[in-house]
Amino acid sequence: MTRALHAADALLPGGWAKNVSIAWDDHGRLVAVDADAAPLPGADRARGPLLPGMPNLHSHAFQRGIAGLTEYRGQAQDSFWSWRTLMYRFALRLDPAQLEAIALWLYVEMLEAGYTSVCEFHYVHHDADGQPYADDATLALALLRAAEQAGIGLTLLPVLYQSGGFGGLPPGDGQRRFIRSTDSMLALLDRLKPLCEAQGGRLGLAPHSLRAVPPDSLRAALAGLQALDATAPVHIHIAEQTKEVDDCLAWSGRRPVAWLLDHVPVDARWCLVHATHMDADEYRRAAASGAVAGLCPTTEANLGDGIFDLPAWRSAGGAWGVGSDSHVCVNAAEELLLLEYSQRLARRERNVAADVSQPQVATAMTLAAVQGGAQAAGRPVAGLAVGQQADFVVLDADHTALAGLPAPDMLASHVFASQRTSAIDAVWVAGQPRAQGGRHPLHHSAAAGFVAARRALLS
Repeated sequence: MTRALHAADALLPGGWAKNVSIAWDDHGRLVAVDADAAPLPGADRARGPLLPGMPNLHSHAFQRGIAGLTEYRGQAQDSFWSWRTLMYRFALRLDPAQLEAIALWLYVEMLEAGYTSVCEFHYVHHDADGQPYADDATLALALLRAAEQAGIGLTLLPVLYQSGGFGGLPPGDGQRRFIRSTDSMLALLDRLKPLCEAQGGRLGLAPHSLRAVPPDSLRAALAGLQALDATAPVHIHIAEQTKEVDDCLAWSGRRPVAWLLDHVPVDARWCLVHATHMDADEYRRAAASGAVAGLCPTTEANLGDGIFDLPAWRSAGGAWGVGSDSHVCVNAAEELLLLEYSQRLARRERNVAADVSQPQVATAMTLAAVQGGAQAAGRPVAGLAVGQQADFVVLDADHTALAGLPAPDMLASHVFASQRTSAIDAVWVAGQPRAQGGRHPLHHSAAAGFVAARRALLS
């Protein structure tokens, strides 16, 4: 049995189209996407323009619990590294029920904000003493349950974390919940793979960073992943901070992205998260590898990371997507806004992310971020096309910022002029409604669970 929806305007992979009818099967896969078409019998009518669902390619769910709580000066000069110390303290207090409550609320927020899938970069593995739980997958299972309850698509990326710095420095006490041997990581992946697939998700691997995974462990983990699933996504934090670049140079004589490309077969399965500080050769080589740049503009701004050179990456043919990372902001449109605005500030130009084929900057950015996010997720969520999952967003055509505008301008206003108020009417994942009238059915109960968990953690 198929279901259908008709929209007066829809953003297809090739651009905007009129009178679009889409239909999907019982598995939530699109079986028809037709422009200039009459409504199919029994089809619902979209109340506004139809957009592809946005994949969120980088998330640390537990960090939603400390969003807004580190905005004070704790030393002469605060930085990513001082923020990280505070984050570690929070992570040490977390229990499985609290993680699940925080993640459930976060995933509800994501759906209400236009994200239809998430890549969860999961590195809190053990109990507060750094010992494995009786069930070693306890915290990963909490995330799987949260995603299933919310109804968001999930790519779960258990994180390999072994050292406290380049050269195999011993980890600090604040990192004790993260540490895993390579063998225990591969055993965890073997346990989780069928569970992820059973709920329509995907399993991958996240070597945390070059400073946290020694070269021999990186090679062994990638070989083990290859044996388990040769197409599985691989995500890594890299070149986020200038100190990281300096430390890598001191250790190896190479910059982080250059070292990775020299020593590992990076390809289209890879997502280079942040990659903020690359030189011209690294931009060229990393883009040519086929890897996706995982950009998290609101977190990168919050942590003082720096500004990614989007024109350099695009000119080299690089794919990119966006993530909410530490979740100081959970809003797909605002990530695009800040990415574009950071380029304007750096270059003193406007409409930097537009191009000749897509002069509307919001349209160009949405299409690029959906494609890159789908590639990073390793799931068929690349937009409104036959064979892709029926993940889509309906804008609210009656929203004050959108009312009376042509569809491309509605999207532009959604990204650049909706003043942080939601211009989203409905969100569907795998052909199932997850938010209607801008609200998820679990909004109030999930919010209450989040507040209770955060209150307990901070008490």
